[in-house]
Amino acid sequence: MGTTNMLIAGKNVVVCGYGWCGRGVASRAAGLGANVIVTEVDPIRALEARMDGYRVMKIREAVKIADLVVTVTGNIDIIHGDDFKYMKDGCMLSNSGHFNVEINRQDLEAQSVSCEEVRESIEMFTMKDGRKIYLLADGRLVNLAAARGQGHPAEIMDMSFAVQALSAKYIVENDLSLSVEKAPDSIDDDVARLKLKAMGIEIDDLSERQKDYLADWREGT
Repeated sequence: MGTTNMLIAGKNVVVCGYGWCGRGVASRAAGLGANVIVTEVDPIRALEARMDGYRVMKIREAVKIADLVVTVTGNIDIIHGDDFKYMKDGCMLSNSGHFNVEINRQDLEAQSVSCEEVRESIEMFTMKDGRKIYLLADGRLVNLAAARGQGHPAEIMDMSFAVQALSAKYIVENDLSLSVEKAPDSIDDDVARLKLKAMGIEIDDLSERQKDYLADWREGT
C-alpha cells in the first residue's frame, strides 16, 4: 500500500498459493476490505481456502478480474505465458513467496511494447493492445524489496534466525547423510516456547491421563 498508494478495499486481490504465507496475505487483504480470490494446485488447501470464505478458481480465470495479484507459492512460472493476455488494464503484479521467478518477467517483456518506471518499485508495461500492466519490485519479494527500509519486524525475524541457528547446531551435532533432511519438530517447539516466555504468555500442558488417551487407539472408540 505504501508503494502503490492504492486503496485495497473493494479491489479483487488474487492470492496464488494458500500455504502459511498465502493465508496471511489473504487474511490481511480481506481485513482491508478486498474481494479475495485464491488459486491453488493442492485440493486440500483449495478446499480450506473456500471454507475460509474465499473464492477459488484457476489462475487463468482469476487474472481476468484481478486488480492486484500476489504470488506466494515458492515455485516458478506461476504467472507466465498467455496469462498476461487475459489481464485487465491496470492490473498490478507482485510476489511475496520466493525469488523473482514466480512472475515470468521475460514473458511479460516479450508481449509488451514498452516498459518504464512510473514510480519507485513500480514498472509499467504497455501491452500491444494498449493495456497497462504494473510489476512491483521487479517481481522480487515485495514486502522486502519495496518496503522502503521497513521489511520484517525484528519480533518476527528473531524466531526465523533462532530456527536457522538451532538447525545448524543440529547438523553439526548429528551424523546426517548427504541429502535434504527435515529439521526436527522439537526445534520449532523450543523456539515457540522461548518466544511465548519472552512475551509473557503461558499455556497449558497435557496431563498424563490426557497423553495416555491420545496415544491409545482403544480409548474413545
